[in-house]
Amino acid sequence: MSLRINETIPDLKVETDQGTFTLHEFVGDSWAILFSHPKDFTPVCTTEFGAVAQLAEEWEKRGTKVIGVSVDGVEDHKKWKGDIEAVAEAKAGFPIIADEDLELSKAFNMLPAEAYLPDGRTPADSATVRSVFIIGPDKQLKLSMTYPMTVGRNFAEVLRALDGLQTSTKQGVATPANWNVGDDVIIPTSVSDEDATAKFGEFKTVLPYLRTTKLPA
Repeated sequence: MSLRINETIPDLKVETDQGTFTLHEFVGDSWAILFSHPKDFTPVCTTEFGAVAQLAEEWEKRGTKVIGVSVDGVEDHKKWKGDIEAVAEAKAGFPIIADEDLELSKAFNMLPAEAYLPDGRTPADSATVRSVFIIGPDKQLKLSMTYPMTVGRNFAEVLRALDGLQTSTKQGVATPANWNVGDDVIIPTSVSDEDATAKFGEFKTVLPYLRTTKLPA
């Protein structure tokens, strides 16, 4: 069964290049992003890990932990980080889970229950382990997105989505298409006009069911 939005992530015990812990221990009281990869020492994934490393200050500003996943082992992860840091010119300070038994990949529905890693495997054997999961402090899945092996992930979009989730959670609003921090937000239909005025002050009624407002800076 797939892991759905607002369901609690499984509290798996994972081995990483930075030690062993459970996923719930890792998340703690923070937001967290788990991003998965089908194999170490692959070109697209190396650039993606590098992009995550370069954004270390942005994750910290948002109180967000990041953790990678690949179906290779810890020693490979440690060696691969040298390549990642050389490409990114930044330290890859986040842990990488060694999902050699595919437990996490299956629990997060990236691979079917019967999947296994054959001898002499290639990244194609675990091609669907290419997802981003944003997890809230409540340990619930808030967002997921999956990419093919040939398309590098846009981590500016991951940051934008994280900003939207944190804003909607904190402010009780929704965000429109292409929203960025500072843009107008949407007032939920469950909030009456009277309550909207009391909470947000002025707002614009675009349609009876679409009202927008600007949040304080």
